[in-house]
Amino acid sequence: MPAFHTIDDLGDLTGKTALVRVDFNVPMEGGRITDDTRLRVALPTIRDLCAKGAKVALLAHFDRPKGKRAPTMSLAPVAGPLSELLGAHVAFADDCVGEAAKSTIAALGPGQVVLLENVRFHPGEEENDSQFAAALAQEGDLYVNDAFSAAHRAHASTEGLAHLLPAYAGRSMQRELVALDLALGAPKRPVVGIVGGSKVSTKLDLLQNLVAKLDTLAIGGGMANTFLYAMGHPVGESLCEKDLADTARDIIAEAGRKSCEILLPIDVVCADALGPGVETATRDIGDVRPSDKIFDAGSKSAARLNAAIDLAHTVIWNGPLGVFEIPPFDAATVSVARHTAERVKSAGLIAVAGGGDTVAALHAAGVADDFSFVSTAGGAFLEWMEGKALPGVEALRPR
Repeated sequence: MPAFHTIDDLGDLTGKTALVRVDFNVPMEGGRITDDTRLRVALPTIRDLCAKGAKVALLAHFDRPKGKRAPTMSLAPVAGPLSELLGAHVAFADDCVGEAAKSTIAALGPGQVVLLENVRFHPGEEENDSQFAAALAQEGDLYVNDAFSAAHRAHASTEGLAHLLPAYAGRSMQRELVALDLALGAPKRPVVGIVGGSKVSTKLDLLQNLVAKLDTLAIGGGMANTFLYAMGHPVGESLCEKDLADTARDIIAEAGRKSCEILLPIDVVCADALGPGVETATRDIGDVRPSDKIFDAGSKSAARLNAAIDLAHTVIWNGPLGVFEIPPFDAATVSVARHTAERVKSAGLIAVAGGGDTVAALHAAGVADDFSFVSTAGGAFLEWMEGKALPGVEALRPR
């Protein structure tokens, strides 16, 4: 992994203020948090900085206020639940810059915490405005980024600020970077990638990047139909981007040049309609009927992928193999997820997964906690898999 300064590089911080970028864009209903996972993720960094004597000022965004103050998008409701999780009072400042922020921070003692108001209330945040970044920098002595999930955005609090203060990776950011490096940066080979989802068009950059880095790439979900069609197999009335057949063939050809084996389904689960309890039929590729709709990979496809995983040292996964939300079309995803988790336990397999649907699928299979690392970063995880530089990460590199 490229060198990044971390909290371990910091000594006593008494008298210093640490500006910490966190991701508190939590789901809310009626002004109450319905899932506090993102708050919990930030606790190790907050606690470590407090233990070093720092005043900790938390920077975060919530929703999309488009540069204007919106009371329904205030971070004020987060301060209470965060206090409970932290076991210590978290103050709240009505702004992230100016007198409101300055006076609240000044009133803190060593090891105390303040949550600053939504940075996106200022248009300079998403514009990465240098003056706004400078105003944020005036509030602190050092900067810690613990929000990998926002690292793909070149905003003032995720990128601009890192150039104005000594910059460090927080604990969550550090864990993410280490895990991702193990998956694609310097992985133990063979490496198997699993990419699912509905459309090839949304993951072209991802597929083109991965075929150059993986030993085996398994393609599932609706996007597999496009590849099957491109290879001359019937897909009935299934979701299929027929206009991308040439693109799919180009990806397969590039994989061949890069010695990356492509695994497509060899059998599929079909039905006339999508719904729980519908009548299904499992057909070999080549036997799909004109009226069929493909909603999952078949058991032989899952078994073949599991056999490839048995030979792998690293697995990286983005996207389910079928419409996992509606049984029985979750069978292939669950089979491969549980097999991967078992290999992590029994064989030391490194298994890294990410993306909203993927995380939900692993939870549904009951194995999310058994993978080596599961990223909840969404867009940032996908852009990293696509091989793109993430501004919030690049800004942390030592200069």
